[in-house]
Amino acid sequence: MKFIGWAIALAAAGLTPAAAQAPQASASPQSTTPAAAALPPGSPTSEKAVAQQPGGTADPAANSAAAPATAAAGPITPPTPGIGVPDGRKGLQDQVTEIGERAANFHNGPLLWMCALISLFVLGLLGYTMVRFRRGANPTPSRTSHNTTIEVIWTLVPVLILVGIAIPSITLLRDQYSPPKADVTVKVIGNQWYWTYQYPDNGDFEIVSNMLKEAGDVKAGERFRTDADGPPLLAVDERMVVPAGKVVKFIVTSNDVIHSFGVPALWQKMDANPGQLHETWAKIDRPGVYFGQCSELCGARHAYMPIVIEAVSPERYAAWVASKGGTMPGTPPAPAPDSTGSSPVTEAAVPAAAQPQANAGPDPAAIKQPATNQAATAQN
Repeated sequence: MKFIGWAIALAAAGLTPAAAQAPQASASPQSTTPAAAALPPGSPTSEKAVAQQPGGTADPAANSAAAPATAAAGPITPPTPGIGVPDGRKGLQDQVTEIGERAANFHNGPLLWMCALISLFVLGLLGYTMVRFRRGANPTPSRTSHNTTIEVIWTLVPVLILVGIAIPSITLLRDQYSPPKADVTVKVIGNQWYWTYQYPDNGDFEIVSNMLKEAGDVKAGERFRTDADGPPLLAVDERMVVPAGKVVKFIVTSNDVIHSFGVPALWQKMDANPGQLHETWAKIDRPGVYFGQCSELCGARHAYMPIVIEAVSPERYAAWVASKGGTMPGTPPAPAPDSTGSSPVTEAAVPAAAQPQANAGPDPAAIKQPATNQAATAQN
């Protein structure tokens, strides 16, 4: 019986295709070349994008590799120090949206002062109680069980404080989650461990954004991070570009696990859940470069999912869209070239069966047949 089992196993191994026996990580470069060559203009050419195409490499290690350098549309805009970039400060970053400015002013103004005054009052009350009612000053403790006036005060005052916080908070939340009509829509998709951005209003092209590695961590010829790209661990090879002064709607989702799309300078943080579409918006008033990160633990390389949004003028945005193969709303698409315009049809190219026969007689089917009485024919 053992001999029969070994014979069956060897026969099954012999019938297994060689491609199935080979490890997936050792796929030849030729398997990814056709997929990359078949990508339309403006499509990503990184290893992750190729891995998503049929016949591409599906190695998980390739999903976290930085994409090779591609021809950029125009010079890289360097970030402005202290604006949109972490600089070690204690507190909120400078906000560049109206909602963010209102939220920051409310946090740094009334809310912070209210918290400070309440803390000082409680601290002073605690110190007074420790001194005034200590054992040395009161050898015989008081038997007071309740005081109506004090009970009314410590009930009404906290309620008034909460109402004073709730009114501006609810107003801010209402405006934050009641977006105006969008000028541009960007679909943000989280992946392990990179981001993809789709522009359905501009021809539905897609870009893949990967973190840029340092110069000593890449192979020869590959793109690496420079100071113009941004700080270490925050610079990416493909930035999300949006027009400044326009309402941008973000539709946030995920392809695998829960991620979180967060950009502090835009007052943005929205979870990306698989199978769900979450919506948020921003109107960036100041052109510039703004950095963020995935804010939800999503796996081993969670710390290497930076987000970079570049706000540019509408003219530069239109040029960038064109460089990615997209179109602006209202712009007719470029006409497709006529495949027959450069190859005129000649008589020699017409099949012989399609040409009329000069010496052939009349078509028998074309000769008019005499009409017959169908009823008389049926009676015969």
